Amino acid sequence: MSIACLEALTFGLGHLVRAADALGERLILLTRDRSYYTYELRRLPDDALDVVEMDTFDVERVADLLHRTAGLRGLISSTDTWTLVGAELADRLGLPGLDPAVLRLTRDKAAVRNRLHDAGLTRGRAVEVTGPGTEQHELLLKEVGLPAVLKDTAGTGSQNVWLVRTGKELDAALGEAAERELKGRLFAEPYFSGPVYSAETISWAGRTRLLGVSSRLMSPEPHFREEITAFPVAFPEARRAQLERWLDEVLAAIGYTDRFAHVEFVSTTGGPEIVEINPRIGGALVGEGMCRALGVNVYEAMAESALGRRPGLMDADLPGGPAVAFVLGYPAEPGVFTGVAGLERLEDMPGTPAWYPVKSAGDTVEHLGDSRGYAGIVYAEAETAELATHHAVAAANALTVLTEPLPPPRETDREAYGA
Repeated sequence: MSIACLEALTFGLGHLVRAADALGERLILLTRDRSYYTYELRRLPDDALDVVEMDTFDVERVADLLHRTAGLRGLISSTDTWTLVGAELADRLGLPGLDPAVLRLTRDKAAVRNRLHDAGLTRGRAVEVTGPGTEQHELLLKEVGLPAVLKDTAGTGSQNVWLVRTGKELDAALGEAAERELKGRLFAEPYFSGPVYSAETISWAGRTRLLGVSSRLMSPEPHFREEITAFPVAFPEARRAQLERWLDEVLAAIGYTDRFAHVEFVSTTGGPEIVEINPRIGGALVGEGMCRALGVNVYEAMAESALGRRPGLMDADLPGGPAVAFVLGYPAEPGVFTGVAGLERLEDMPGTPAWYPVKSAGDTVEHLGDSRGYAGIVYAEAETAELATHHAVAAANALTVLTEPLPPPRETDREAYGA
C-alpha cells in the first residue's frame, strides 16, 4: 500500500515518511528535481521512500504513472504551485481529496476575499486591475481607497505584492505590475494595519481545530519580506477561543472542510482580517516547529487525510514541547551564494540553535525583497515563543550569509540577449 507525494515543501519530508510508515504505507515522492530535497533525503535511509524524477507539471504523464502504481491509496499535494495539479489528479484517479472547485477558489486570492466579504467576514472587497491609466487609477481609489495592496491572485512567497499609500505609489505599482509575469491576475484590496499572524488549523467534516498561531514578523514597509516566525503565540484563552470560532466560519465560507490550512491574518483594531488562506500546512519550518511544540508528528494527520480517514490530531490530547522560533537568513547583497560564516558559534548559544540550509554554494540570489532571497533558516527553542524568538534572533545575528558579485555576462550572452 502506498501514498504518492506530488512534490513537497522544502522541509518536513522526513516526518512525512515516518508518518506513512506508522500507518503501514510506503511513500512515493514524485519530483522534477530531487536535489531540492537534499537536506531531508540525506537524513533518511536510502530505502526510506521511493523517489521518481519526472515532469510533475505533465498531468497526463503523472496520471499514467499513478494508474500503474500498485496499491496506491492516497495523494498528497502540499505546495501552492502543485495544489491544482494534485486536485485534478486525485479527482481523476478517484482518490480521497477535497472538491477541486474548493481548491481552485483558495488559489484565487481575489475570489476568496470577495466570498468572505459577502459572508460578512472581512471589511474589504477585492477589485481586479485591468491595466494602468487614469480611469483605472480613479476606480481603485474609489472602490478600495488608500492605503491598498496590489497583488497576484495566485501569488506565493510574498512575490508580486505592492503596498501603495499615495496616488504616486499607485501609479508606480501599476506600471511595475504591467511588466511582471503573474501566476494569476492583478487585483487590489484594502491594506489592514497591525501585526500579522498565521493560524495553523486542521479540519475534518467541516469542524476546525486551531492547533496554534505563528507570529509573522515582517520587514519594514513598503515590502512584505517574511523574516521571523515563532510558535505558538500565547493568546489569552478567551481571545484564542474567539479566533477559533472565526476561523471555523472563514473556512466554512469557502467550503474548506478537511485537512490542514495555514491562514494568514492581521490583528486590527476592528478584529482579525484575512490576508490569505493556504490549503496546506505552513511552509519553511512551520511544520517542524508544530511537531516539536505540540509533541506529536502532525504529518500523520496529512497522511490520514490523504487516505480519507479522520485525522487523530482532531481529537488528540497534545503533550506539548518547547516553543520554537526561526529567522530567515538573507544575504546583504544579491549575487552568488558562497556559504555562511559563524556556524561554529551556534554550539555555544542558548536554545540549541541550528542552521537549516535552503540554498547550496553556487546558487544565484537575485531577489532580496521576498522569500526567494533567503539562503537558509536559523531555528531555536525555549519555554515560550517570546524567549525562542530572542534565542533565534541572537543566533541569526551571529551568522553572515555570504555572496559574491555575479560574474559579468559574456559577450556571447549579451549578443544572445540582444537577439
